[in-house]
Amino acid sequence: MVISADTWLFDFSVEKAIINAKKSIFKYIRNMLSKKTKYGIKALAFIAKKGDRKPVQTSEISKSENISQKFLESILLELRKSGFLGSKKGKGGGYYLIKEPEEILMTSVIRVLEGPIAMVPCVSLNYYEKCDDCPSEEACSVHSLMIQVRDSTLKVLGNNTLADISAKK
Repeated sequence: MVISADTWLFDFSVEKAIINAKKSIFKYIRNMLSKKTKYGIKALAFIAKKGDRKPVQTSEISKSENISQKFLESILLELRKSGFLGSKKGKGGGYYLIKEPEEILMTSVIRVLEGPIAMVPCVSLNYYEKCDDCPSEEACSVHSLMIQVRDSTLKVLGNNTLADISAKK
């Protein structure tokens, strides 16, 4: 809607779009790690701590880690489809690690469960998208800051495996 009062023109739809974009970015940054990813990492660590490669029942993980069993089941299914876990049905069934904990990088787990590691799409290595509101990435102060955040995050996650986090108490 455009309102005209003498020489004043103001497009409220543009202002509303800018406000919504800022809210979306804030919400994205505020919720950097979803519960799905947090619970997925906790479940993998729980299974890794068992150390015997025997299947672990969803109910045992759910109870120990205080995660809704139904939500956990969907997370474990996704981890199974992604090649981190195997599953066995029936008596003595459950989920078990397919790979050694030392081979499972946290970057891989996060990307499977969360998607991009970068906080904004214009700095993502695997999911790059140009920002609609930014005419020049080179001149954007947010872009350069987020590259530093991405690189630091990748360094920390890339230097930690499931073995590293499951060894911590």
